Amino acid sequence: MPAPIEDYAVIGDCRTTALLDAAGSIDWYCPPRFDAASVFGALLGDADHGRWLLRPDDPAATAARSYAEDTFTLVTRWTTGTGEVEVTDLMPIGAGAHDQRSDVIRRVRGIRGTVTMRQELRVRFGYAATLPWMRQGGSTAEPAVLAVAGPDALVLRGPRLRADGHAHAGTFAVAQDETVDLRLTWYPSHLEPPEPVDVDEAIERTNAWWRDWARRSTSFGAYDDEVRRSLLVLRLLTHEDTGGIVAAATTSLPEAFGGSRNWDYRYVWLRDASLTLQALLVHGLDHEAEAWRRWLERAVAGDPADVQIMYGVAGERRLPEWEAETLPGYGGAGPVRVGNAASDQFQADVFGEVLIALDSVRHAEAHEDGFSWPLQRALLDEAERSLDRPDSGIWEIRGPERHFTHSRVMLWAAFDRAVCAVENDGRRGPVEHWRAMRDGLAERIERSGYDDELGSYVQAEGAREPDAALLQLAQVGYVAFDDPRMLGTVAHLERTLLRDGLLRRYRTEDDVDGVAGDENAFLACSFWLVEQYARSGRLDDAEHLMRRLLGFANELGLLAEQVDPVTGRQAGNTPQAFSHLALVRAADAIADARRRRTR
Repeated sequence: MPAPIEDYAVIGDCRTTALLDAAGSIDWYCPPRFDAASVFGALLGDADHGRWLLRPDDPAATAARSYAEDTFTLVTRWTTGTGEVEVTDLMPIGAGAHDQRSDVIRRVRGIRGTVTMRQELRVRFGYAATLPWMRQGGSTAEPAVLAVAGPDALVLRGPRLRADGHAHAGTFAVAQDETVDLRLTWYPSHLEPPEPVDVDEAIERTNAWWRDWARRSTSFGAYDDEVRRSLLVLRLLTHEDTGGIVAAATTSLPEAFGGSRNWDYRYVWLRDASLTLQALLVHGLDHEAEAWRRWLERAVAGDPADVQIMYGVAGERRLPEWEAETLPGYGGAGPVRVGNAASDQFQADVFGEVLIALDSVRHAEAHEDGFSWPLQRALLDEAERSLDRPDSGIWEIRGPERHFTHSRVMLWAAFDRAVCAVENDGRRGPVEHWRAMRDGLAERIERSGYDDELGSYVQAEGAREPDAALLQLAQVGYVAFDDPRMLGTVAHLERTLLRDGLLRRYRTEDDVDGVAGDENAFLACSFWLVEQYARSGRLDDAEHLMRRLLGFANELGLLAEQVDPVTGRQAGNTPQAFSHLALVRAADAIADARRRRTR
């Protein structure tokens, strides 16, 4: 049985990640790219589905974990009856350029006494579908174990391991002031094993890289540590070579334990990436904005009618969804899905989110090449052709398509940003026509997306149920945060979607999404509520809810997609970009509200 989701730490090299539980087991690792097949898949099964365990042999050993300041270098201090050791886990930045290798370093340093460490390696390529050939290698001074199957190969250099059934295991002792290094490298099996990394140089270079990046961020003011860690998570999920920003590091962690709401989030959603980009820009991180804009131009090149809501890390369009039957799922919550059928959906809101993001890039004074504005105009043409088309909405409803209010508002935002680009930024285009499109959408939203009796905007035309996505209406400037219509919408959300003080996305019991079962509270929506409270004069409510939400993060500051508000257990894929970018927005709103209160 895998550990609770909130027990997992993440390390990564901005190309892929590995997840480690609090007991020292790497249970998820997909080299060399976020969306590659797993080598260690115990997260979605058990140890037999692949893992790499490193911990004291003493079962009573206790551990305390933290990241080295402003990095993803994980430092675990183990205390046993015979001494203490410090284990440093990281994936070195820069080692895996062009996907020719992926490295994980585990350094053990003796602090006090002598500690016997236990190691167990179970390699399972291809989502645990393939048991590799294993052989011993290396030298007497540095033994190695090699694993090969199909296109994949691994080499682990470090203390000697012995075959133990379908695993390799061993122990070694670490005395005070002694250091033992373990170096695991994935590489394409048709190549020779790469040279081992220099551990001292890799740790120094990787920590310097992360800290240099963190120092570029600006304008905190509230919850500084949490905001800085969230920005680091967003960078971790941004592919170093392509600029694509993935939604999460995992697939198929369940939204409800034991349920079937399990999705693959290791891809680039235009919506999530656009919102991530805005959070980074607010804090002065414009280099990533430029990389993402170039990624966008490559990904959507061609006929605007073919624009998808999501792409692969390098802009791949085909993301067919299939079930990995070799993995039983987290706690038995199947199926385990690879790919995402939502890539074939039409979601009208992405036009607005992309145009808002590109508008933000322009205002951040990032370089805007000659292709960016023509791309935006082409997207506006396609948005106009989609005005009357029902869609699947921001939550990727797998039931019938509808005219979602949030989608119509995002279309409004697309034309609004186009008008602003002409009027304020000197761009050329049919501004009167775009203004007419924008104003016509506003009339339709007020006529069909607002319920006078409820005093609230509603999820979709002809509906009365609410939707937490309506909190974005004020965020994009459609209405003011303190507009009576917005305040009425907030009251409606509080009456109907709050569960033990946290927001769900919508009422799953209304059977509107085509998927069986319930889900937990969606963290990003509750952070949006914090932002709404802070910007509409309810600062005390905002700070109260913010403190509660931050309490759901693990000791490393990491958040998954959802949380059970009663037990505090995290649920859904992790770490989740949406949760962390919404945290940044909420903290910024509280900082602004505090400044207003003290004037």
